Amino acid sequence: MCGRFTLTSTPEALAERFGLDAPPELAPRYNIAPGQPVLVVRERAAGMRRASALHWGLVPAWAGADDTGARRINARSESVAEKPSFRDAFRARRCLVPADGFYEWADHGGFRQPYRLALPGGALFAFAGLWERRSQPDGAVLESCALITRDASPNLRRIHERMPVVLPESTYAGWLDPTLQEVAALHALLQQAADPGFVAHAVSTRVNHTRFDDPACAEPVTAAPRQESLF
Repeated sequence: MCGRFTLTSTPEALAERFGLDAPPELAPRYNIAPGQPVLVVRERAAGMRRASALHWGLVPAWAGADDTGARRINARSESVAEKPSFRDAFRARRCLVPADGFYEWADHGGFRQPYRLALPGGALFAFAGLWERRSQPDGAVLESCALITRDASPNLRRIHERMPVVLPESTYAGWLDPTLQEVAALHALLQQAADPGFVAHAVSTRVNHTRFDDPACAEPVTAAPRQESLF
C-alpha cells in the first residue's frame, strides 16, 4: 500500500514536468497523509492539464453522507476494474498524483521502521490515480482520489510487499485521456509501470504522526536492526 508521501518540488518544476496550464499554488509537503488534500493532475478541454487539490480517500458518488473514503486510499491494480468502488473511475476518471518520495514501513522484529523511497536527485514522478465526485447534502461537491498499487518490485520487497504504481511519462497522455475506457488498454498502461530506481533510507518515526509535516520527517536516520526469528 501507500499511506504517506512527499511533494517538495517548486510549482514551476511541477508545471514543466506535467505540462500544466499554470503553476499550482502549494507549499512543500513532507508527510502527506490520507484524509488530507493532495495535488492531482487531470486533463481538461483541448488536452490541457490542470492541477487540483482533492481529498485523499475515494468517496464514490453513491456513498453515504458520513463516508470519508478512509478505507479507499489505495486501489489494487489486480482488481481495480471490478471493484464497485473503483471500476467507474478506472474507466473514466483517472489522474496523475505527483510526488518526489513516499514512505513504507518494514517490520524489524515487531518494530515498524519507516523508510522514505525516492529517486536520485529528488526527481519528480507520478502515481497512477483515480478520482470521483460526490454531491454533499449541503450542496457542496466533494472531489476525492485514490492511488493504485501493485506488487512491490524485487528492489523494494524487503521493505514492503506492495508499492504504488509509478507511471512512466510515455503513458501520461493515455492515462489522462477520458475517452480511453477499454479495460484491457488501461491494464496495458499499468503494466508498463516499473520501479524507476528508487533508493530507500530509514527515517524517524516522526513520520508516523500526521501533526508533523516538516523536513525532519524525510531526513535519514540509522535503521533499527532487524530481529531474526528464533523459531
